Amino acid sequence: MTIRTVAILASSDNGVLLARCLKRHLETVSGNTAGIFSSRKVEGVTVIPGLADFVHDNFNRYDAFVFIGALGICVRTIAPVIGNKYSDPAILNCDESGVFVQTVLSGHVGGGNEFARQVARLIGARPVITTSSDVQGLWSLDILGREQGWTMEYMPGKSQLTIAGAMSRFVNHEPTVLLLETRDEQTDYLESHKPSFLSIVYDYQEIDFDAFRLFLAVTPRIFSTPVPSFFYRPKVLCTGLGCEKNIDPAAFLSSFTEEMKGRGLSPFSLKGLGSVDFKLKEKAFRFASEKLGVSLHGFTAALLEAVKSVPNPSETVYRKVGVHSVSEASAALLAGEDRWLVEKQKVVLLGFGEGQPRYYTFAVCMDRKAVRKGFIAIVGAGPGDPELVTVKGKNYLESADLILYAGSLVPEKLTHYAKPGALVRSSAPMTLEEQLSLMSEFYRQGKLVVRLHTGDPSIYGAIQEQIAYFESKDMEYCIVPGVSSFQAAAAALKSQFTVPGKVQTIILTRYNGKTPVPEKEALTELARSRSTICLFLSAEWAEEVQEELLSHYAPSTPVAVCYRLSWEDEEVWRGSLEELSALIRQSGKRRTVLIIVGDAVGARENRSKLYDPSYSHVFRHVPDTQKNDRRI
Repeated sequence: MTIRTVAILASSDNGVLLARCLKRHLETVSGNTAGIFSSRKVEGVTVIPGLADFVHDNFNRYDAFVFIGALGICVRTIAPVIGNKYSDPAILNCDESGVFVQTVLSGHVGGGNEFARQVARLIGARPVITTSSDVQGLWSLDILGREQGWTMEYMPGKSQLTIAGAMSRFVNHEPTVLLLETRDEQTDYLESHKPSFLSIVYDYQEIDFDAFRLFLAVTPRIFSTPVPSFFYRPKVLCTGLGCEKNIDPAAFLSSFTEEMKGRGLSPFSLKGLGSVDFKLKEKAFRFASEKLGVSLHGFTAALLEAVKSVPNPSETVYRKVGVHSVSEASAALLAGEDRWLVEKQKVVLLGFGEGQPRYYTFAVCMDRKAVRKGFIAIVGAGPGDPELVTVKGKNYLESADLILYAGSLVPEKLTHYAKPGALVRSSAPMTLEEQLSLMSEFYRQGKLVVRLHTGDPSIYGAIQEQIAYFESKDMEYCIVPGVSSFQAAAAALKSQFTVPGKVQTIILTRYNGKTPVPEKEALTELARSRSTICLFLSAEWAEEVQEELLSHYAPSTPVAVCYRLSWEDEEVWRGSLEELSALIRQSGKRRTVLIIVGDAVGARENRSKLYDPSYSHVFRHVPDTQKNDRRI
């Protein structure tokens, strides 16, 4: 649950001081709407006669309550109004010194545990979380996938256990099996962070339920299982619809959802509904869209006719509406995939006689992005230090079935994140064709491939030809940015490459050496701005670089020659521009060298306006008598 409105209840003057601090940070940093309520008559506080009456009258008006004071006061105040975990707001208690923040109520479903961590960060307190799954670092089964829009359905199986009883099996580490039939970032996370007592399968038929005490499934499909089961319904089903004009909305919705269930598909996994564009006015479709909480899309006849692979084209439909398929073609267009879980079904509404509108059709496809098939992640490895790869990049490395890394530029240590059984190959001795062949082989098997490039893949990363190949073969891929070596250079040089009032531009370029540089990007042209210049792949032409830069930069301009930034053998030579070629000769380095030129190197002057006390902006108001005319 997203917490937006917060009531802060303070019992003492010290509590009010802490409440003011918390309110300011909640509103400016986190975007919450917060109010302070107390019997203390001080500025900025809404005065209330007593905590108990206020809480009784407003318990369901706020997403969260933060009590500042003794825990006993909090407990006695909320006790008479507590309902259940699915409707109660989050309740936190904080001592008036701001040492501890404890979740009292609705830690999972109400978002209290995460809110306690948020409040603790804002005031420098220690969060106190006591729910077993959080203490053990286990998944919270009752809210798993909620941020991704998943809906949870619980089935007790033969056990007749309550949800709480089933969750106790999980926190007690009883054998659990997880079925993954769709794929997204959350399922990738589950794969890479599974507890030791949990097994993962990708095919329901592989499960031996005699070996497990609990079943978890991320799937749109409905199964009947003998053990307690948590079904997580991702929004992945794309449904195309057709119907006679003016069919009954309520009867259609009831029939349609039962038809879905009858074919083993959960309506909770519906992502969208689609039809021919003039059917968007159909009351039954609009009613279903509203009640199911999914979008309704209309497609032109031209788009529908462009789907040539529909399994059940109809000449009758073509004569009536000008297309050979409505439901199947709409489902495919919505999903971006012309593979149907359910081909066109023609259904008649019960209780309606001849001459009354009663026929409709539907077809279902799986959202292309959710299909468990091969996937390629082009990951930026960062400048060299394995700890500088992004968290997302590390997660991909830990989950990958194949890691193909640029061995001449990426430290082998980065591949140590690989899981047992993963294939790790250096691309250094391989041609592009050999690389693409290997990646395609794993992709066809439905495997995850990581193509690991140095720094950030978008900067001299040679990924364009790979992207072109992936797109020509209709292969799914993503690009994960990385920390570039020019950013690592700024860290190594302890410099800010943009200096207020002096330098506001950073140029990333290379010298016109083995790889030609367009004439308009010649170094002499770029040097006119006297910006901070970061020169990649240029050490071999040090004399030429120095000469061309001196045409516009002063001889005393600071420079740095950086070798294998953030690697264990990193070296940096500093000097002035007139010494650049000598510095590079002194280093003896030609490969993996980055040259930094500009007055920003080592600069310590010129204060930023952002934190100037006389400077007003959206997060900090300064009275007109104190602020500058210039704003940010």
